[in-house]
Amino acid sequence: MSDEEKDESLISHLEALRKTILKCLYSVAIVLPFMFYFAPKVLNYFIKILLGGNKVTLNFFSPAEVFIIQIKMAVLLSVIVCFPYIAKQLWNFILPALYEGEKKFIKSLVLISSFLFTAGVVFCIFMILPLIINFGLSFQAENIQAVFRISEVINLGLWLSLAFGLMFQLPVITFYLIKSDIVTYSSIAEKRPYVVVALLVLAGILTPPDIVSQLMLAIPSYLLFESGLLFAKFSN
Repeated sequence: MSDEEKDESLISHLEALRKTILKCLYSVAIVLPFMFYFAPKVLNYFIKILLGGNKVTLNFFSPAEVFIIQIKMAVLLSVIVCFPYIAKQLWNFILPALYEGEKKFIKSLVLISSFLFTAGVVFCIFMILPLIINFGLSFQAENIQAVFRISEVINLGLWLSLAFGLMFQLPVITFYLIKSDIVTYSSIAEKRPYVVVALLVLAGILTPPDIVSQLMLAIPSYLLFESGLLFAKFSN
């Protein structure tokens, strides 16, 4: 292939990528106005889950604070609703460059990865975040009352949900590294202490600066790492 043909091929790929990204952005933009209607209801439901049965009033300290949170929630809902379409567009862009065996492997990988990400988000919202809120409320005393800012609570919830979704990818990453012969089972198994340290560091980066949040992310992540390691061992 000549240099001119290579340049044309690169330009065509970049153009295809540009069109794919634009289609994804257009889909989110079309759905976004409709999600503004559902955003307040989803926000109220999200807060009820976080607070559980605790009688806590969330406060806001600027006129537009809640409105900005609703915008963030609407954008997030739009991305979730459009995710199947976005995934299809990205898949169509990648598909021509793959062999048949690679297509099957990546398709199963994407399905498992999507399931684990969703499981991580659900686990965080329904299990971890209420525990963190209860832990914070446990410090209340006769002269010490909790006052939570709504933007901080929502941002904490969304950020931790993303962190758990990403960390729940560990079984897929571990399995892929071993099955692709990038690393061996024994080499990873021998480095468990380093993995523990790495997970604690990642948990410290992805969570607020408190030991409870960090351990709540690091411990399930390590168990998931072990499950990926175990699955890779018995699938050989």
